[in-house]
Amino acid sequence: MVSPVESPTHPVDEVPPVRQLAAFGLQHVLAMYAGAVAVPLIVGGAMRLPPADLAYLITADLLICGIATLIQCVGVWRFGVRLPIMQGCTFAAVSPMVLIGTEGGGLPAIYGSVIVAGLAIMLLAPVFGRLLRFFPPLVTGTVILIIGLSLLPVAGNWAAGGVGAEDFGEPRNLALAAFVLLVVLGVQRFAPVFLSRIAVLIGIVVGLAVAVPFGFTDFGGVKEADWLGISTPFHFGAPTFEVSAIVSMLVVALVTMTETTGDLIAVGEMTDREVKPRSLADGLRADGFSTVLGGVFNTFPYTAYAQNVGLVGMTRVRSRWVVAAAGGILVLLGLLPKLGAVVAAIPAPVLGGAGLVMFGTVAASGLRTLARVDFQGNGNLTIVAVSVAVGMLPVGVPTAYEKFPDWFQTVMNSGISAGCLTAIVLNLLFNHLPAKAGSLPALTSAEAGAGEPTRPAPDSPRG
Repeated sequence: MVSPVESPTHPVDEVPPVRQLAAFGLQHVLAMYAGAVAVPLIVGGAMRLPPADLAYLITADLLICGIATLIQCVGVWRFGVRLPIMQGCTFAAVSPMVLIGTEGGGLPAIYGSVIVAGLAIMLLAPVFGRLLRFFPPLVTGTVILIIGLSLLPVAGNWAAGGVGAEDFGEPRNLALAAFVLLVVLGVQRFAPVFLSRIAVLIGIVVGLAVAVPFGFTDFGGVKEADWLGISTPFHFGAPTFEVSAIVSMLVVALVTMTETTGDLIAVGEMTDREVKPRSLADGLRADGFSTVLGGVFNTFPYTAYAQNVGLVGMTRVRSRWVVAAAGGILVLLGLLPKLGAVVAAIPAPVLGGAGLVMFGTVAASGLRTLARVDFQGNGNLTIVAVSVAVGMLPVGVPTAYEKFPDWFQTVMNSGISAGCLTAIVLNLLFNHLPAKAGSLPALTSAEAGAGEPTRPAPDSPRG
């Protein structure tokens, strides 16, 4: 009970009943599972690792995903933003890791560079925390919009059967995805409040039930999976520290820090708990520590998962303890490979139907944030337009930068990081630099973000 002198518990800190914790948590796991296992599958497949090693990479990844999520949302000292944030392997590191793994020293070189990158993130976290004033609603709304739009092709590929599937684009795949989408919408519209909040979970379960008799599922991997599997440090050998590998992974670290900053601010907006410089630094520091753990326990760099940001916005379940429950489920999946294999058997079209509404919710949340911005008599519309265009370029034309150096591709091939950097730079250019005579005046950060009429005192600097 809360005493009369205390303020009510913030929704982020509320602890739902155990039954709801389990259901909401499982929903978060299902939303991010395909993305979580994709990174080890891609990297391990490119290195032509045997099936046993691939399975080991996946279980190690799930285990550290769970631990990283618990650190981020529960918090330990100055590690963790204490918001409902799921952690998973970043796709920004896939290309550099494949290059390192196939040509630059194998898995030991990957893990050496990952450890160094994680340490660098922890050291740079306070610096990024102090940059928060350059993320007004104008920038954050644009970034959230780009995150949602850039994730929609992922859901589209799932709905069509999954990239590389022999039956990709078959009408039956899209029909199953559409069915799941309709179930999610129906539950949200007509079901009681509790059920509407697990609409995605219900859609996936109903979609799986329909998929089984129609031959969409293959549970063969469940029989082959072990009941118990524990990831041990440096399973693939002691890490090696190659200069070129470290440099490329440091570039990835900067990209993931930028993406994580956007995700943390987005969740802060959705949960009505403002992300301040200190909490942002704590969240980035948790990212760095989790990345170091990844290098030690045979997995990869970690970051906040944007697909789960959409789930928070869609379900309006803001408790970080729900995500802590999801982290606990991931730890179990990492320790019990057979359970992980059951979840992995969910067909891609089922996930695609749920993903369409979740990722669309992220984009809609960005539009809601931008609705607070003043677009009259300033360059804010141009900032949004160009940032979205730059962010969508690698999404719509994936080969646009293939002739550029690797470090440039690492930064710009991620629509989220490309759009975020563009929004930050253009906001500085239009709203922070002194205006020339006859041009639009530079605004304060408050005016640039929300159109507030307050001007700084004559002696105070702008921005």
